[in-house]
Formats: sequence, structure tokens, C-alpha cells
Amino acid sequence: MSDLPIGIDLDKCSNCGECVTACPFGSIEMVNEHPVVKDDCRLCGACVQACPEGAITIEEVKRKAEVADYSGVMVFAEQRRGVVHPVAYELLGKGRELADALGEPLYAVFIGGDVNDGADELAVRGADRVFAYEHPDLTDVRDDPYSEILKDLVDEVKPSIFLIGATLVGRSLGPKLAACLGTGLTADCTGLDIDLETRLLLQTRPAYGGNIMATIVCPEHRPQMATVRYKVMMEAVVDESRKGEIVKRPVDMAALPDRVKVVDFQSTPEEVSIVDAEIVVSGGKGLGEPKGFELIGELARAIGGAVGASRPTVDEGWMGYRHQVGLSGRTVRPKLYMACGISGAVQHLAGMKTSDVIIAINKDPEAPIFKVSSLGAVGDLYEVIPILIEKIRKRKGDA
Repeated sequence: MSDLPIGIDLDKCSNCGECVTACPFGSIEMVNEHPVVKDDCRLCGACVQACPEGAITIEEVKRKAEVADYSGVMVFAEQRRGVVHPVAYELLGKGRELADALGEPLYAVFIGGDVNDGADELAVRGADRVFAYEHPDLTDVRDDPYSEILKDLVDEVKPSIFLIGATLVGRSLGPKLAACLGTGLTADCTGLDIDLETRLLLQTRPAYGGNIMATIVCPEHRPQMATVRYKVMMEAVVDESRKGEIVKRPVDMAALPDRVKVVDFQSTPEEVSIVDAEIVVSGGKGLGEPKGFELIGELARAIGGAVGASRPTVDEGWMGYRHQVGLSGRTVRPKLYMACGISGAVQHLAGMKTSDVIIAINKDPEAPIFKVSSLGAVGDLYEVIPILIEKIRKRKGDA
């Protein structure tokens, strides 16, 4: 018998089995000719709509947190095969800022198969306390066991703010955890701040395809949760004087839900990711045609960079989405960013303006891209780039 807030009135039930057929998760089964809800029910409501007798009901459960009971900022430190994802260090940097503004502690939680080195690194990057959960079966991230661990920890520690990286992992784990905690989630944030008067977290994210920036607050539920874009915050630096406490927690895998078994792990072979590249060469509609990206690729290879693209070129099918730079694509922070034939729309600038050095090539001297550029060349990119490639190759001795 399930303890979930779902019930079947056997006096109304005709045992037709429609609910079993309707359940997309196989969470209802017939036992002794009567439907029984299993513990893994997700309360999606499909069975309620399918039942011809109206025998199934889901009780509305409201889990409204007592705001005053929550304090502190918690960061989920994502890992890949034991290695902390750099987004965690960015979250720690922003988390430290938020925690100091509130006068509250900064926590980090690290889950994996081997947490020792990662936990130490988190501790010297500003976390006051690092909660470490180690078990071989937690090497690969899976939503079920990870969300259960995090839910129990949040219930215990009661952080006011919980931050997760807006990676593939975070975008899957964050919504599930927020639903388990009965709180809201602002996804894909590019800015975080504290309203000192209300002590609320101001969560800023692009909306309507990046045409506006929305600032969202969560006044009545805790924790205030957000997933944050990678490469938009500054990483927390190592500070040995602030080494935090590492708290290792036991893990009972038998007590955790885990419906997914990882059979194998294979990395996808691809070119250097624009997110991690130290040099990015991007092309825009100024290229005139998709073939222009051959020239962009040649320049990128000459200087050891990755190829980026503006949204219009991706929309036209000239380049794949993984190359797109901007609010609706990926945010980059390379040492050098080259914008070739890119006018500089606000959506694109938001995805690359924090680059260390920006070089723009555009034949329009009034193009907005020049306002954020460190260096600029006004001219036809099909004339400028070949000369640049030739100079680079001569300097490298490749010519």
C-alpha cells in the first residue's frame, strides 16, 4: 500500500484496469483483481483522468516552508567521473558573495564514487562546510538517488538558497529536486543578487527568446532554487585561510530509489567545445553564405581555437546549435573572442562580452560589436581574414 497522497475508492472502482493501461510509468498493478498504486508513483494524474468511475483521487499536498527557519546558501557541486565540474567553482564564487551579503554560511554538497580530492578543493574555494556522500554506485549521476540525497540534506540543513549549474545534469536534476521539495525553480539564470531589504534572491534570466531579461523572486517557499549558466560567473579562487569543514555522510544505496542502471559510459568525440575553449572564432550573417564558415574554421585552426556562430546563422542551418553563442545558445568566456561578420545584437553580446580580449571584423564601422571590442578591423572579412591567417602561419613557421 502506497503512502503517497493518491487513493482508490474500491466502492466506486469497477476493476476495469483502465488506470493500469493509462499509467505511463507502470506504477499501478492489479493485485487480486484490484488496482494498487506502487511507491514509485509520480502523481502525474493520468490515471485520474482515465478512470471512468471517478474512483481515483490525488490529495493536494502543500509544503509551504517557514521562511524564518531557512538560512544559508547551498551549492550542488556536480562531478564527472570524480572530477568537479568547473561550474561548481563559479557557483561557489557567487554563493560566497550572496552568503556574505546575507551574513549566512555557504555550504557545498558533493556526491560521487570518490569525493576526497573534490571535497578538499571545494573547502579551499570558500565553502564553510562541504557535505560529502561517497559510494561506488554514485560514480555516475542519476536523478533518483541524487535527488533523494539532496532532498534529505535540504530538509535537515534548511538552506535559504540552493544553486545548481545549468548543465545537462543540472537541467535534469534541478526540476526533480524542486518538485520533491515543493518549491520553485528559476532555470538558466545569468544573474543573481540579494535584495537587502527583503533578503530575497533576485534571479535574472533571459525570456522570450532572449528579447527581455526577467528578474524572478520566490517569496513564500524555501529554498529559493536556481540553475545557473556555466561561464557567466567568476570562479571562486583558492583561499587556504578559509578552508571549510568536510562532513562525510554515510550512504545506504539499498534505501535510495534507483531505477536506472548505467551499462557503459562513452564520451562523445567532438571538436573543442566553445564553452571550454580559450580562443573562440565566431561567424555571423556577414559571412553571406554557409560556405563562409570554411574560412572561419581555417582561422580557428590557425590560432588553435573553436568555431562559434551567431543565432541567425544557426537558425539558417549554416552551423549546428552547439556552436551558437548568446543568450539562447551558450555563454563563453575565452581569453580571446573573434567576432567576424557579427553586428553585435544584445543577445549575442550577453553570451561573450566577458571574454578577456574581443576582436571584431566588420565592414560597418557603426556596428555595435565595436563598442565592446578590445580591437577592431573595419573591412571586408573575406579580405581581412586571409591576410590574418597568412600572418599567423608565418609567425608560427607553418607557411
